[in-house]
Amino acid sequence: MHVTSIILGLVIVLNILFAIVVVFKERRDAASTWAWLLVLFFIPILGFALYLLFAQNLKSVRLFHWDDLQKTGIEKVLLSQMDSMYRGDFSFANRAAQDNRDLIHMQLNENQAIFTDDNNVEIFTDGRDKFQRLFQDIEEAKEYIHIQYYIIRRDQLGKRLIALLTKKAREGVKVRVLYDQLGSRKLTKGFFKAFREAGGEAEAFFPSKLRFINLRLNYRNHRKLVIIDGDIGYVGGFNVGDEYLGLNSRFGYWRDTHLRIQGEAVYAMQVRFILDWNQASHHHDIVYEPNLFPKINSPGNVGIQIVTSGPDSEYEHIKNGYIKMITSAKRSIYIQTPYFIPDASLFDALRIASLSGVKVHLMIPDKPDHPFVYWATWSYIGEMLQTGANVYLYNNGFIHAKTIIIDETISSVGTANIDVRSFRLNFEVNAFLYDELLSRRLTEIFHHDLRVSSLLTLEEYEKRSRWIKFKESISRLLSPIL
Repeated sequence: MHVTSIILGLVIVLNILFAIVVVFKERRDAASTWAWLLVLFFIPILGFALYLLFAQNLKSVRLFHWDDLQKTGIEKVLLSQMDSMYRGDFSFANRAAQDNRDLIHMQLNENQAIFTDDNNVEIFTDGRDKFQRLFQDIEEAKEYIHIQYYIIRRDQLGKRLIALLTKKAREGVKVRVLYDQLGSRKLTKGFFKAFREAGGEAEAFFPSKLRFINLRLNYRNHRKLVIIDGDIGYVGGFNVGDEYLGLNSRFGYWRDTHLRIQGEAVYAMQVRFILDWNQASHHHDIVYEPNLFPKINSPGNVGIQIVTSGPDSEYEHIKNGYIKMITSAKRSIYIQTPYFIPDASLFDALRIASLSGVKVHLMIPDKPDHPFVYWATWSYIGEMLQTGANVYLYNNGFIHAKTIIIDETISSVGTANIDVRSFRLNFEVNAFLYDELLSRRLTEIFHHDLRVSSLLTLEEYEKRSRWIKFKESISRLLSPIL
């Protein structure tokens, strides 16, 4: 009994010490702090192990470096644009960019996201169409192919992609593949054997140092980027796997949004890939070569900023961009997201917009892929319904798109969901788009999706069972650390 008391006392003391670390050392936001305190006190010892795995602070760690960055000329463009913005004589090619110069200025100032307005953009909402076009572009590549995905499966689509990349590597094209260790955890060394023998290079982001133990498990590189010959770039929600072609019976049809970009915005996508690659690579760092940033002659006129964020960032860049967009809305806000777990600042911005008469339209899946996240989403959805927002449940499979459109004038498409994980824990990338025609096209796509969606009313929501209400409450309580 005496020994048991001593052990119990030690556990209590250790938990108090761990709590002090959480509250005073990490200096997290209040919601996240309270969530971790609950875990520490209700799951002693194991809670601290979970904390070590899921709650490291990366803000003080310099993860990304590229000594040749200044050679790209991007830093000079950035400084020039900043100076011009401060002087007030920056020239915009279209009205959408002109009217949102404050958002552009914020992204320049906060994220060093250069603004380009010579871009041509194609939108893909179907996986078969997207990968057919991507494979065609890969087939026509002349110099190099840079590919980055959170998930690459060992299924038919994954094998087709690697087989094509192996073929291009044998032809002398420089091919690099970057994948997330957790998202692509089922990949084996054998999957890349022929690819590497052909001269291709593949790296994992945040690989495990020890088998089955990864202290950076909770920080995922959720970015999806493809850059081909410095001329073509892809960004959006699709990963590589058969389910993204609608071939998974659990999800059915997979509805996502992806962009194919030609124009100088590809330069920023290239820089992001190189930074991520050099972080993951130990022997094959990319050094500057002029062909990485070739002269681009694009017939487009879409204004774009490529904005990135991650747990190493001082600010939550993509979230701040969303908030700035939402607070600028005068007529309408359209959002498509698989998860809706906003933090207090973004949630308040949306509720204020809805209460102010802005028509807020929110589309989410009608089925879960992660139960806790799904029920946390429903808890926030209820409050949005109370403000008068329109909430739609996508019934035609699973919607994974990450799209926001403001007043059918400006929009954003990328990898970041409307959730705390995307804003604080994941490495994400979004294209912020300043173009009325493109934003209207995205709005038309939203309305097309309404044909296979159902409107969720407040009356229907309030009829949910006590069991569902309980699941919502528990999931919401844990939402800051999901």
